[in-house]
Amino acid sequence: MTLMNNIVLCFLGLSFGMTVSAGVFAFITMLDIIPRLAQRTGTAAHLYGYEVAIILGGTAGNIAILFAKHLPVMQIGMGVFGLCAGVFVGCLSMALAESLRVIPIFVHRLKMRQGLPVILLAFAAGKLIGTIIQYFF
Repeated sequence: MTLMNNIVLCFLGLSFGMTVSAGVFAFITMLDIIPRLAQRTGTAAHLYGYEVAIILGGTAGNIAILFAKHLPVMQIGMGVFGLCAGVFVGCLSMALAESLRVIPIFVHRLKMRQGLPVILLAFAAGKLIGTIIQYFF
């Protein structure tokens, strides 16, 4: 019976991981992060390579977390991983900062005279509460 339990757990873990990865990919696609990144860096000819790298990275991360084996990468491997993760977070924050230019246009088109600070405070409070819940629970 443990073999069947392990098979079901592997299937569920892989399915849930793919679902989360698809959500992240959809988020990245919805914000047009990859085309903006390629436009900013002047590497629009390599757009297909960016997309393949993100899909392969998400899939490899999903498999690595699912099977959770420790790799003997030592300090150099950790440095390379940290550099790659930092580049990803930097590019993601750069693309999100680009997207924030939409807020003034949104406010102007809706003719909002009041309430913008409350909306921004709600965004920040939601992020804070979500981070605290994720960290402690």
